[in-house]
Amino acid sequence: MTDEKQQILSIYFQEYGKLKDEQAQRIGFRDNLLYVTLAVFTTVLAFALGEKGNAYALLALPWVSLVLGWTYLVNDQKITAIGRYIRYTLIEKITRLASRSGADIEEIDSILGWEVAHRSDQHRKRRKIEQLIIDEIVFVVSGIAALAAFRIIVHPIHPLAQVLAWVELALLVILAIELVIGADLAKGR
Repeated sequence: MTDEKQQILSIYFQEYGKLKDEQAQRIGFRDNLLYVTLAVFTTVLAFALGEKGNAYALLALPWVSLVLGWTYLVNDQKITAIGRYIRYTLIEKITRLASRSGADIEEIDSILGWEVAHRSDQHRKRRKIEQLIIDEIVFVVSGIAALAAFRIIVHPIHPLAQVLAWVELALLVILAIELVIGADLAKGR
């Protein structure tokens, strides 16, 4: 392999390393959003339903669900996009350059094989569906439950609060749809 091709291959592997670093950082951030959501919900519920609570605080919970759920979704989409770029573009570039240079393709495959292998496990689709259900419960169902609790507890409901509740419900439905669309249920490459 020529020095120039060796340098290009080195650049590709540096790109791979940076992408994996970003992907790992986003995975950690995304996964922590579940815990943050649960903590915020617990805090707001304690305030809303406490001794001197204010049930109108329940209207804050759908916004918490929406903001944190949307942030979770955007990070999940970026994680998926990085993986897709690595599998479809970067691996192809590396393989093409390596094969033209007479490099050992099996060695390249062994380095990057995990990018495809972990997506081919027989239980992947089931786990992804289970994760989708959890995401829907944490970010959508919990917000809808807060709206239902608000409607049960507060009588009469101020007209502006009713409008707000309907807007929140519509946005939660949109989030639910986007979570389904963003679920990466595919196997393999």
